[in-house]
Amino acid sequence: MDDKILLAKIAEKDEKAFQVFVEKYHQLVLNVCNNILNNYDDAMDVSQEVFIKIYESIDSFRGDSKVTTWLYRVSVNKSLNYLRSRKKQKWFTSLDIIFGDDNKSSDPEDKELKPGENIELEENKKALYYALRKLPEKQNIAISLNNFEDLSYKEISEVMGISVSEVGVLINRGKKKLQKILIDYYKKN
Repeated sequence: MDDKILLAKIAEKDEKAFQVFVEKYHQLVLNVCNNILNNYDDAMDVSQEVFIKIYESIDSFRGDSKVTTWLYRVSVNKSLNYLRSRKKQKWFTSLDIIFGDDNKSSDPEDKELKPGENIELEENKKALYYALRKLPEKQNIAISLNNFEDLSYKEISEVMGISVSEVGVLINRGKKKLQKILIDYYKKN
């Protein structure tokens, strides 16, 4: 079903249309929330709040942007509000997510970790989590949306309500800071 028709039906409080909408976009919303919160259970709770917010404020969607852009924005805002209210630390768990995995293999045997690699991977995750907590909030959001959700700079600018060039600056500065923080972290440990 087309999103415009779906949204029109939801505005009329059609519960079946809302159920279709939730099924269509639940994974997207859950992924955004989980990437920010770094806790699956919390992400499930917040994703439910996102859909409640969407249902309650469906009339405020003017159609100026894509539905997914609106969902990203609401998901990011709800997740950040949750973090602020719980005073939690920020997110991310894997070096592969930020820097990519150039050694992707289709052979399952190649993906098994050799002895000692699991410990190294856990240490890298710990270091990355530490480094990302040190970044300013906007840099975390921009990097997360770009790397976790594969959003373009233009899409991120719409979600965050900033210019495309500011997105580029946030991501570039964030990656440079991450690199410096990680280097310092490994020098100390």
